[in-house]
Parts: sequence; C-alpha cells; structure tokens
Amino acid sequence: MISTDLRLLGEARRAWNAGADLRSRRLRYKRFTYGNQWSDIIKTSSGEIMTERDHELRRGRRPMSNNLIRRLIKSIVGRFRVLEEDNPITDPMLARLSQLNNLEELDARNLEEFLISGCAIQKISAERRHHGAGVWVDNVAPDKFFINSITDPRGWDIELIGMLHDMSFTELIMRFASDNPALATRLSAIYQQPQRWGAVSPLASEPDDACFDRAPSGRCRVVEVWTLEVMPVTVAHDPVNATTAEINADTRNQIIKLNRQRRRKGEAEIKLTTKFSSLWRCRWLAPDGTLLAGSTASRHPFVVKLYPLIDGEVHSLVEDVIDQQIQINRLITLIDHIMGSSAKGALLFPVKQKVEGIEWDDISRMWSAPDAVIPYAGSTAVAEPHQVCSSGGDAIAKELLAVQLKMFEDVSGVSQALMGKTGGGGNVGIERYEAEVRNATITINDILKTFQHLRSQRNELMLNLSGKIGGIFTT
Repeated sequence: MISTDLRLLGEARRAWNAGADLRSRRLRYKRFTYGNQWSDIIKTSSGEIMTERDHELRRGRRPMSNNLIRRLIKSIVGRFRVLEEDNPITDPMLARLSQLNNLEELDARNLEEFLISGCAIQKISAERRHHGAGVWVDNVAPDKFFINSITDPRGWDIELIGMLHDMSFTELIMRFASDNPALATRLSAIYQQPQRWGAVSPLASEPDDACFDRAPSGRCRVVEVWTLEVMPVTVAHDPVNATTAEINADTRNQIIKLNRQRRRKGEAEIKLTTKFSSLWRCRWLAPDGTLLAGSTASRHPFVVKLYPLIDGEVHSLVEDVIDQQIQINRLITLIDHIMGSSAKGALLFPVKQKVEGIEWDDISRMWSAPDAVIPYAGSTAVAEPHQVCSSGGDAIAKELLAVQLKMFEDVSGVSQALMGKTGGGGNVGIERYEAEVRNATITINDILKTFQHLRSQRNELMLNLSGKIGGIFTT
C-alpha cells in the first residue's frame, strides 16, 4: 500500500516559508555581487513604482556602477585559497576524499556563497554515482534548503532539516520505484500534471509556496525531509559474552529462538529490554505527500553554518557594505552627469565679429587647429570671441566619493594589503608586508574561522561514513 504523509509535508512547507525573507535578501545581495546594482524597486515622489535604473534614466542620467563588492569577494576567496595552499591536508584518507570530491573548488564556491548570503550548507552521503561509489560532498543552494528556527550557532537545536530536489522522471523512477510497479504508476500520474508539479517557477517572481511545490519545466520536484524523533529501541544484553547491543526486529526474532535453545541447555538467556532513543528519520516525499522512501540514521547528512545567528538572524558580509556600494554608484553617476552637462571648450563668437566669406564650420575647424589664424572684424563695441570651460562643479561629489570608498574599506575590513597592495609608497620589506596582511586578515578572521568550523564538521562526517563503508570504493 502506498502511503502519504501530509503532516510532515506541511511542516516542511512551513519551514520553507519561514525562510522567504532570507531567500529574498540573498537574491538582492547576489544581484549586487555580480553587477546588477540598479534593480532595486523604489517609489518616486509622484508615487510611481519603478527600478532605480529607470528612475535615473528618466532624470537624464546614465546609471553607472563601480563593483567593489565583487572585488571584495574575490579578495577573500583568493586569500582563502592561499591559506589552503600553505596548509595541505596531512591525513591520507581525508586527502583522498578531498581529491575524489574536488573539495578545494567546492569549498571556494561555498565560501563565496557564505560571504554573499551568510549561509554555507553541504550534504554528505555515501552512495553509488556515475563517477563510482564512495562518500560524496555536495554544496546545497540556500534557495533549495529549509530548516526549523534555530538559535544555536553549533546547530544543536536542529529538529527538522531538508532540501528540495529537481530530478528527471527517469531518475525518479530508478531511485524510488525500480522494483515497485504500483509506485511507478502513482508517480506517472502525479508528475504528468505540468500545471501543478512541472511548471517553470522562478524564485524571484513566484510565491514561495508555489516554489516549494514546483520544479523547472521537465523536472520533478521531490522533498527530502529529516526529522529528529524519539523511537523505541531494543537492547540485547548477553551475559555469556558480556556484550550489549541495539538490535532490529529481525535480530530480535533470532534471539528469541536462541533463548529457547539456551533454556533447554540451562544456559543464561540473552536479556531484551526496550528503551527510547533519539534517531534521525529521513523521508522522501512527492509534492502531494506520497512517501517515496524512508530511512533512519544516527544524524542528518547536512553541515550548516548560518552567520552570525544572533537571535537566529542571518547577516552576511555583503549586507554590511551594500549601502556604501549604492552611494558610490550614485556619486559616480552624478559626477558623470555633471561632467557631461558642463561646458568644455565652448566658443562664444559674436555674430558681428564674423568676417564675410568665412563659414561657421571654418571658424570651428580653425579654432581646434594648432597655429591657426582666425580673422574677425574687431570692434570695441562688441565683445571679442572667447572660450568657456567650467571647472570645479564636481569637486564636492569627488570628495564624497573618496569618503565612501574609504568607508567601504573600513566597513568590509578588507584593506589594500589583503588585496596584494602595500599601504605605503615605494618598496616595502617582506616582513612589513606580511605583517600588514596578518593585521588585515584579523578583521575577517571571524568569518574565515566560522567557515573553517563548518569544514571541520564536514571532514569528521566524511571520515565516519568512510569508516562505516570500509573506506572509499570506486568500482
């Protein structure tokens, strides 16, 4: 019989909806990071709703950007890669797992996500893939992730966690219904309704509730949910061998038979007791609540780091500097507008001073040519031709721009030294330069240490899984 779990699906949906604000802010920070910095929606003084880009264009200005956020992210990720090169992995098993998963590249991209959104999420699993079988690490995008409300930065108060998967129909059947014709028929009925489960649903334009259900066109949405539950566990104590172990239902039946034999022989029986233990239970659900698969484990497969998680709130590095980036863009646009609308070498030539037979085009050409002679009818009653050049109109804007650039560096904590530049002019000794880099790294050390804690948790989980399956197998 095919079962459904609408209660659990509802809990997962509520956890997903609770992250709507975080996902919305992440999209905005991502747009700014990769150069789309004029798309914020504003309300004009006349009450019109439009993007900042359209507003600037309507005012006759050309929106310009100086993307300092991208340079900031690249500098920190670059520094992280340098630190990794200086501290190679010494554990042979961990080094092999790292090479198998290309963790250097995965971690660099995960750090980039961490700086943008404040979320670093990875999933570790032991399974067979087209690369072979082994322990695998995958980055999880925050727009496919959900979790219960937590406040512990270590993640010890997680009770519900999961992610959304978008699979092809072939993968769906092979993973969940290859030996279950009834379930395969049920899945065919569910996912052959594109208006419900297969419609294109961009995160930026569709309601969060719809995105929870829908996958991109041609894909099938599957919800993976892990919950911490209290379950009864049977414990077997064998006084003969002095061993104690948790057993499953099949083993319990075998022990009951073994106890009958021991009673006939007069030997001590194995004592069976029941206790309650917390276990993580995994369930894979279709968008209508159909249960596709389930399992239990001692812990969930995710490693999660949300920064800084004070009162459960997430605030990224990009969030800290986004206001400075906006002001810098506005000042650059203003300076460009001032320079574009200022008089630059305009010639005021009185009409009465013009000599007959010489056209205005000729005067313009002679004015711009070196060593040219321009004849005109001199008169004391009429002003002589003169050139107008405005200057200093953008001086205040340039001063404000310099202040904002300095504030961007101060707020982000990423100084010139961290970006490979020396603080003083001329040659700087290697010891002084290294000291400047160390001092510059202090300001972002909290972020890097927090990310390193995530990687330590990930590495421990990888090694545990590898030990359970007897090392890495890739045949």
